Amino acid sequence: MSKKRILVVDDDESLRWVTQAQLQQTGYEVAAAADAASALEQIRNFPPDLVITDLKMPGMSGLDLLKAIRTEYPEIIVIMVTAFGTVENAVEAMKAGAYDYITKPVNVDELRLIVNRGLEHLDLREEVRVLRSSLDKKYGFENILGQSNKLLYVLDMASRAAQATSTVLIRGETGTGKELLAKAVHFNSRRKDRPFVTINSGAIPKDLLESELFGHVKGSFTGAFANKKGKVELADGGTLFLDEIGELPLELQVKILRLIQQGEIEKLGFAGVSKVDVRIIGDASESPGDGRR
Repeated sequence: MSKKRILVVDDDESLRWVTQAQLQQTGYEVAAAADAASALEQIRNFPPDLVITDLKMPGMSGLDLLKAIRTEYPEIIVIMVTAFGTVENAVEAMKAGAYDYITKPVNVDELRLIVNRGLEHLDLREEVRVLRSSLDKKYGFENILGQSNKLLYVLDMASRAAQATSTVLIRGETGTGKELLAKAVHFNSRRKDRPFVTINSGAIPKDLLESELFGHVKGSFTGAFANKKGKVELADGGTLFLDEIGELPLELQVKILRLIQQGEIEKLGFAGVSKVDVRIIGDASESPGDGRR
């Protein structure tokens, strides 16, 4: 794995040299710049993972440098260095997109800790980006293979449904890929960064299904030793896929209707209601040749 690159920007030559040396000893590849203008030039030639910049510098300030970096290189982590009396300026920098700040005189252990956290944050962002890209590829409509007119019609309808907010019902024979289609709708919608939660309505005993769906509070029934979130709450902001929705008992279908119409649920043992934002996608199996569409 290549070394992480850091750029130190400070008009104080001694502080710039000391910071550069300390970070090099930690194992990073470090460059330095005496002002913001030369820092931007170095960024173009030496793309860093992280920039440490003084807030107060002649000419272009550290805050101006931060704003330029956020505009041109939004993936770079920026840490501000500020004198004790100007912490309010550091807070302003945080609002402008700085990852963190450190006050002078700089404590080397604190600096290394903040730099390490910033680079870990960068790695996490990259992991999320790769995961999202993988999900986009895995659940893209183009990965559902087939050329029949009926399938192409279904994919066109599903693609339109992904951009809408309405509840979706998918019907088809067992094994025809209804859950795959539901995931494609979710991961191509505006909810793709939120949870996709599945519950198989036919595989859970009816006396446990309500708790699984809506959750319960401690003591609401025998064996309820702690509060528990249901699948609906876990899917808040995202999509709940109700596999075999036709297997839901009638009394639960009424509660699902309330969820769809009003965005409200009632936990077992709780007198009030909870508001949630969940999109429902349901599927129902059909027997071959039963004629339903």
